[in-house]
Amino acid sequence: MPLESGSKWRLVLSALLISAVILELDAQEQGVTPGRTPKPSKPKLGKSTKKGPRAVTTKPKTKATPAAEAHNLLTQVLNRGKFKKVGESISVQTGDTLELRCRGKPVQWSVPPYLEEDDDGRLRIVQHERYGTLTLVNSTGADTGEYTCYPMYCEDTDCRKEYNKAVKVFVFFPDPQELFVPSSDYYEVIQLRTNWPTVLPCQVTSPEAKVTLHREYPPVEVAVDGMEISFNVKKGFTINRPRPHHAGALYCVASLGNLRQSSTKYMLIYVNYPMAPPAPVIQASSSSVVVGENLRVGCTVMGEQDVVVEFTWEYPGQQIGRPLYTQESISPVGGGAARQQSQSVLLVDEVRDVDQGTYTCTAQNLQGAKSVSTTIKVVPKTKPKKP
Repeated sequence: MPLESGSKWRLVLSALLISAVILELDAQEQGVTPGRTPKPSKPKLGKSTKKGPRAVTTKPKTKATPAAEAHNLLTQVLNRGKFKKVGESISVQTGDTLELRCRGKPVQWSVPPYLEEDDDGRLRIVQHERYGTLTLVNSTGADTGEYTCYPMYCEDTDCRKEYNKAVKVFVFFPDPQELFVPSSDYYEVIQLRTNWPTVLPCQVTSPEAKVTLHREYPPVEVAVDGMEISFNVKKGFTINRPRPHHAGALYCVASLGNLRQSSTKYMLIYVNYPMAPPAPVIQASSSSVVVGENLRVGCTVMGEQDVVVEFTWEYPGQQIGRPLYTQESISPVGGGAARQQSQSVLLVDEVRDVDQGTYTCTAQNLQGAKSVSTTIKVVPKTKPKKP
């Protein structure tokens, strides 16, 4: 009996142990530690509880402007191998050396007209493996102007300038003795064209100089309002919409400190420049003319007032030396805008067989030329019938 009771207790203990092991394994599978209350799971910040594409937030990149990118290609070489990015303009004292470096393989340079004509051996341009250099020694005020670097696009040995990638810098060379860029001309003739901006290139060597515009006769200072006439220290004065009253002799005056100087004189001649080439219309008195009768072929142009139109003719009689007779006239046309009619009439008296053919009128003004034609048929004279 005692043995049977001990066996029973051993069986009960074994069953309890096996149950405990099973419960522990189930708890581990469910992520629960036996004897502890499970905590509700919290999603971690920044991570989604559901699988899927992750949203990535990127900071907006600051994009450089085309002007800034362009000037990154061009630098000024200073003393001791230092480099300086250039802006729209820089100043270099006369006598000092200007050295510019432009990235590109290869590049080409353009310089102010004075240096293109004669640099006296002071200008040196070298192409290195990854960049080109421009070096100007013994600089003078006359070297003031625009310096441009053109990257080149090459296919084998054929290269061309990439004008849209050109980098420009305006270089002033302040000269204590010369406020204006020197010129060999005492005066310069400039044509004023209607509605075409006209530049008076009185270029100063220093951006600090104060510049005014003057008329020689009557001797007065010309008002510069920024609209009708404007000033740019890198270009000079611009007459934005020339009119007849702008014509005459003008000059610029620059002052800096105690120094005051006058520029070259500019002789401004006003020309009423047309907006477009002429549009002639040709018309004959008859498209069929009997031998012995007279022929009139007219060529007419409607255009702006005071615009000169020149007419030229081609006609069949030229082949035998028949002289040209024309009548030309100009007459105003009524209406709101100031317009005029210009006309040339070709006269052919006592038409002959040789006058048959094509008559061409060409009208030309300062903007261009245009031709129009018409064909004339010559009919034999009818003989009177006998009674």
